[in-house]
Amino acid sequence: MSSTQVQQTHQNQPQANHGQSRGKFILWTLIASVVAAFAAWLSAALNLEVWVMFAGFIAWFSRPTSLKNSAAAMLCLWLGIAIGAVSHIATGALIPSLDHMALPAVVFLVAILIVGLRTHGILGNMLTWFLGMVTYFAAELDLAAASFMHLAIATAIGGLAGYTCQTLNRRFAE
Repeated sequence: MSSTQVQQTHQNQPQANHGQSRGKFILWTLIASVVAAFAAWLSAALNLEVWVMFAGFIAWFSRPTSLKNSAAAMLCLWLGIAIGAVSHIATGALIPSLDHMALPAVVFLVAILIVGLRTHGILGNMLTWFLGMVTYFAAELDLAAASFMHLAIATAIGGLAGYTCQTLNRRFAE
């Protein structure tokens, strides 16, 4: 492809316009970056995994149009963590009778539940249900109340960071 063709192809591509001036775009970016950096620092200072905090941050922004939507996303994240633990227990319990089919059977049942809730107003955020499950399995923590508190606190810091970012940006950068 010649350089002229590359330029023409680039010129024909639509440019993203999010309705923000350059200054507001930069301010929004800086606010989000400062809030994320503070949340990461706080998580590390509390001996919590920063990546778990970011699971909460991601969940918050999966539906950021309102406080209700974002809070519901956090609820789905926490329920996803819980269902991850239940599915772990169920898989272990079913291995003696189902052998290598225990995991697919449990995943099938969990997926029916989560996907079946997709149109529910509060519990319909499939992304955050599955993000919660990923968080539970990736954390590799023991099945203990302290482990769930650890995950809840770390993800809550991320959710609070998302809320703070959203609130500050609506006030100053939108």
